[in-house]
Amino acid sequence: MKKLLLPILVTGLFSIATVNAHALTEEEAMAKAKEMTQALAGQLKGELEAAMKASGPVAAIEVCQQRAPVIAQDISKQFSATIYRTSLKPRAMMPNAQEIAMLEAFNERQAKGEDVMQMVAKQVIDSPEGKQLHFMKALGTAPVCLTCHGTDIKPEVQARLSSLYP
Repeated sequence: MKKLLLPILVTGLFSIATVNAHALTEEEAMAKAKEMTQALAGQLKGELEAAMKASGPVAAIEVCQQRAPVIAQDISKQFSATIYRTSLKPRAMMPNAQEIAMLEAFNERQAKGEDVMQMVAKQVIDSPEGKQLHFMKALGTAPVCLTCHGTDIKPEVQARLSSLYP
């Protein structure tokens, strides 16, 4: 099996990570990308649920705004990578053109009935740093997420969101 130097880009509400170049097969790189995505989603969900229970949704917004980047940074260090979240309606990390295309394709797949939780996309591209695996995983939205990312947002939550993300 051919080994490639594959920094990994994991995108998703999607989460995104770039793993430092290591001699990995594409399968090994994919496994690492999936593990990183699961770690980010699991830790963020846990902290959001705890904040919601302890202090309510307005306080929980701080988890996404302040803790999510720290969680991503910690996972990045753990995996010698960079991981972050983005979406077509980002509140923090703007997607690049490649990510926008992947996100739009996810929307089309969802409209055709595909399960969001099963959606992944990948590309191996040549870059100045060598070959890179760009991997995107849809994280989906848990019930706790819909408090701020849903359609029925309480006025006090919307006010806090608007102040943090004008």
